[in-house]
Amino acid sequence: MRSRGLLSLAVTAALIGCASPGPSPLPAGTYAYDVVPERAPQEQVGDTVKPGDRLAIRVFGEPELTGDNYVVDASGYLQVPLVGELIVLQQSPRMIAAEIERRLQARFIRNASVTVSVIDRPQATFTVEGDVSQPGVFPAGANTTLLSALAQAHSPTKTALLNEVIVFRQINGQRAGARFDVAAIRRGRAADPQILAGDTVVVSNSASRTAWNEFLQATPLFNIFYLVK
Repeated sequence: MRSRGLLSLAVTAALIGCASPGPSPLPAGTYAYDVVPERAPQEQVGDTVKPGDRLAIRVFGEPELTGDNYVVDASGYLQVPLVGELIVLQQSPRMIAAEIERRLQARFIRNASVTVSVIDRPQATFTVEGDVSQPGVFPAGANTTLLSALAQAHSPTKTALLNEVIVFRQINGQRAGARFDVAAIRRGRAADPQILAGDTVVVSNSASRTAWNEFLQATPLFNIFYLVK
């Protein structure tokens, strides 16, 4: 009977192991910080234009081109009369003004003088998903880090896989991601990377641990003792 019980446990453990996901192909360790660094480049966090921003454009002497309702679309493009379509994502207002001046002077207005400013911006947020106590969308600040992002989500649960916390980020229009070991960050053995507006933090779940806990909860205690008799 004892051998039968041990066999039953072995089969259960094997099934749990088969349910575990394989390793993620995303970079981890020191390579993760190449994608999501401890401090993001200035062009990602500074005074640059982002999707949803509303811009004021002033063209000296050209009231038909001057306005306060130029909105950057979700792809980072901006439409300006006589100028056409501009890619303005992660560009400063000064850079955008210079490009508008260049295009206007090339075909329409000699010595064009243009100013651009951001007058309205949607609230900057990031998302935390997965095995945390309260997943959701949270405000992103200049000093938001991975640990503070998880704290806003009321921390990972007991079944979270702390060495498989993934941060997804849009970089140059492409979705990139990296894996971080939160336990190492908490112990000061790894840097706490900066979280930017638009990032998504995904906390993985320990499939084997969850399956084992569910197995224990679904099996009466005396049945477990019976298995190993």
